[in-house]
Amino acid sequence: MIISQLSIAPVGKDVSLSRYVKKVINVLKENNIKFETNDMATVIETEDLETLFNVVEKAHKAVIESGVQRVITELKIDDRRDKNVTMGTKIKSLQ
Repeated sequence: MIISQLSIAPVGKDVSLSRYVKKVINVLKENNIKFETNDMATVIETEDLETLFNVVEKAHKAVIESGVQRVITELKIDDRRDKNVTMGTKIKSLQ
């Protein structure tokens, strides 16, 4: 399982980014991707890297298609191969 952290932000646009975050969330929902959004980023869980990269590309393009001229996309990937982990697994290990 791949767990990743995604942040997509337009540069030089509005102070509020919520409308752009909503576009990213819509792409994730349309592609049946498990995710959790927090105050700083969105955590995504996918079966493989191909699925992750595909949906990140769609989300990136969705923000650009909203009329912005520049976008910065940051993606952090946790690709653990020794055992099956999910978003909830990491939190449960702290309890």
